[in-house]
Amino acid sequence: MASYKQPCIHCGTYIDRDARFCPACQSSSPFGYLCPACLRPIEKGQPICSACGRSLYVPCPACGKQTFVQEKCEQCGGTLMIRCQNPRCDVLQFFENQKCTACGKKIKPIKK
Repeated sequence: MASYKQPCIHCGTYIDRDARFCPACQSSSPFGYLCPACLRPIEKGQPICSACGRSLYVPCPACGKQTFVQEKCEQCGGTLMIRCQNPRCDVLQFFENQKCTACGKKIKPIKK
């Protein structure tokens, strides 16, 4: 059965529409952006998440400049993701999350 492919919004690689990750750039949101707190779809340019009220622009932990809540900083390209410390989970999480969105375990803050 033929399947239509869609470009990844981050790198432009055409991938299956039901893919959860981009094999080229390894993005976990290849077709849109998700709020890091409630995982609802968001759009770039929104100041806050309409579902949970979380600010969608944060200072980058690497360069300190304001960036949209996505996988990499718009200014320096540094990652905004950390791994859940639960060895059974190990899912990438936004660096400001207090609990893992997959398993619910508390995430230890990054030491600066």
